[in-house]
Amino acid sequence: MQSKELIRTPEPEEVTFSSGLLVLHGFVYKPEGKGPFPAIVNNHGSEKLPGRELAIAKLFVSKGYVVFVPHRRGQGRSSNQGEYIVDLINREPEKTRGKKFVELQEIHQQDVIAALSYLKQLPYVDQHRIVMSGCSFGGIQTVLATEKPLGLRGTIAFAPAAMTWASYPELRSRLIQAVRKATVPILLIQAENDYDLTPTKTMAAALEKANKPYKLLIFPAFGKTHAQGHGVFCSQGEQVWEKEVFSFLASVMP
Repeated sequence: MQSKELIRTPEPEEVTFSSGLLVLHGFVYKPEGKGPFPAIVNNHGSEKLPGRELAIAKLFVSKGYVVFVPHRRGQGRSSNQGEYIVDLINREPEKTRGKKFVELQEIHQQDVIAALSYLKQLPYVDQHRIVMSGCSFGGIQTVLATEKPLGLRGTIAFAPAAMTWASYPELRSRLIQAVRKATVPILLIQAENDYDLTPTKTMAAALEKANKPYKLLIFPAFGKTHAQGHGVFCSQGEQVWEKEVFSFLASVMP
């Protein structure tokens, strides 16, 4: 079998898609062949300049997946389509910041749904075999998508709200509400040295109580810092979580 290191990762195609009146950008990676292929929407975090998610793309393309990395409004290649979300949050008065945080996440959810709609229209994508993942802010977006009947097979949320859970009770309530209404299985993943393990543990408890299909995985510390256990674990820790993630995907794919 050809090793993962020897598998050539195709250069992504930069595409545009509509979200309401906005024209957003993203990157599509496609395996060789005609398909139809299973596909994954990978939601970036809060970084101002999210890149192409090359490591994630290389892994999933090697497994035969189309990978779509959309850039939400105000970030990355879509930075001219609205203000940067972190600037908007920081500018809000402290007493209303939690409410504003949730409002902005709901607005960005529109971009995620628009990205999924675009992906479904690609002729080489199997519309019945699409999943979604995301880390940090992208994990929040993935949890919010889990509650909606979007035709997904499952979702993978890396470290959702690990940096914001303690600060915003409005966000805690919103995410618990979302998982209680989960429409597809969800995999919650964190490393032990992430900023806060409470979000995934609390959401897992809510899923359990609501009798919703889920799996919670907390891996040993990745690196030495909270930052390494958070974003670096998501984007570069595939050797740690790859087996479990693809086991989960095999269980939810038709």
